[in-house]
Amino acid sequence: MERIVKLNEQTAGRDKLIRLLQYASRAYWYYAQNIRATQHSAEIIRSLEYTLSSFRKLLRLGRCMDSIYGALKMMKHPDMVLKIILMTSKLANAIFLFADHVIWIGRVGLHKVNIEKWSKTANKYWLISIIMNLVRDIREIINILEREGKNAFVNTSKLSLTTWKQYEMLFPVRNHKTVVMDTVKNGCDLLIPLTALGYTKLTPGTIGICGLVSSFVGLYTIIHPLYKLTPS
Repeated sequence: MERIVKLNEQTAGRDKLIRLLQYASRAYWYYAQNIRATQHSAEIIRSLEYTLSSFRKLLRLGRCMDSIYGALKMMKHPDMVLKIILMTSKLANAIFLFADHVIWIGRVGLHKVNIEKWSKTANKYWLISIIMNLVRDIREIINILEREGKNAFVNTSKLSLTTWKQYEMLFPVRNHKTVVMDTVKNGCDLLIPLTALGYTKLTPGTIGICGLVSSFVGLYTIIHPLYKLTPS
């Protein structure tokens, strides 16, 4: 209970909690809508999912400025490659959040907005941000393998995917939970804008599960900051 209270005291923690509920609602209403006994409750949960989504947009109002400020701070980072990756990610995230603000304005009726157009823009820049985060994760994994004296580029045509040698090659990565958790989170998040933009055809139920996993990892890193990949 103490951890939940601490999470609720933080804007980021509250957003992750609501995000967890939002994607849990999406998964529930999709899998329950074809069951006659739960059709009515599925529609209620679907409405709740929309409400939670709108509430999260309200919580994030002004956060685009935080991302821009974070990008400016990264200009002082000594690692040029990492600096470019994170600056691109943060700037793309800033545009995503700005588009998200516009969508919220349209949803609440403050101004007439082409929500479909702005949703596409938001997902496009969210996708760019996630891709850059994954590039950073892959770079970290390669660096770990190199430090451990492993070859990250094995000719898989000569080895079976189930051989112990390949498993052993990736074993050092398991000792770096920050990278593993960040990769899992970004990998799950990647599927959400890809599906929204039509590049993949995943069901709302699958998207709900992906959102649940990434939200849980995000919550865990807030509760246990030592498992958060830095700088981020």
